[in-house]
Amino acid sequence: LGPDTLVLCAMNGVPWWFLQGFGGQLQGRQLESIDPGGVIDKAIAPSHIVGAVVHASCSVAAPAMVQHGFGNKIIIGEPSGQRSARVLALAALLGQAGFEAPVSECIQRDIWFKLWGNMTMNPISAFTGATSTEVLDDDLVRGFCSDVMREARTIGDRIGLAINQEPEDRHAVTRKLGAFKTSMLQDVEAGKPIELDALVAAVRELGQLTGVPTPFTDILFGLARLHARAHGLY
Repeated sequence: LGPDTLVLCAMNGVPWWFLQGFGGQLQGRQLESIDPGGVIDKAIAPSHIVGAVVHASCSVAAPAMVQHGFGNKIIIGEPSGQRSARVLALAALLGQAGFEAPVSECIQRDIWFKLWGNMTMNPISAFTGATSTEVLDDDLVRGFCSDVMREARTIGDRIGLAINQEPEDRHAVTRKLGAFKTSMLQDVEAGKPIELDALVAAVRELGQLTGVPTPFTDILFGLARLHARAHGLY
């Protein structure tokens, strides 16, 4: 990486740099569930990182062919929240390419809010094969999703990322997107490793660091991990 190289982290879940320049008492803390031993952190200096949250549905329809479903927003931001010249220039470039690219003053908040919705839908769809609508149509499963989300919301409160929304409100938003296959389910069907640690294990670790019990999140992680291991995907 050159001195001016940007690494745009367009990924789901909690990234390894989540607590860089953010997190109060946890600021600078390494998340072992995401980056064991700090290997990634040592390879990519924090100064290179620009965070991103992608709000678009895409799938690999065939080799070298990506099919766009809906959405064209990419929220970007410095981990420190600074509106730097480089992040403003990047937003302009993305805008010229046809993306909606707002600059966030707290990219961790945007990451956490998206995670709050997909940390349940992704793994549950992965080990059941169900679409988003099928997951939400099951009263017991929808209730379980809400329990997991409440745990994550409490963790968010502890690290300065309050979510002023109820789980049922978020479920209603998800329903409006139609019966889609989550990215994790697509990975399972393609025989690819799943991004379970960034979506669920990191939330468990943050719960431990903040003193928030996560019994429902633990169950979700265990079931998804067992399924993935049994299929050679974790």
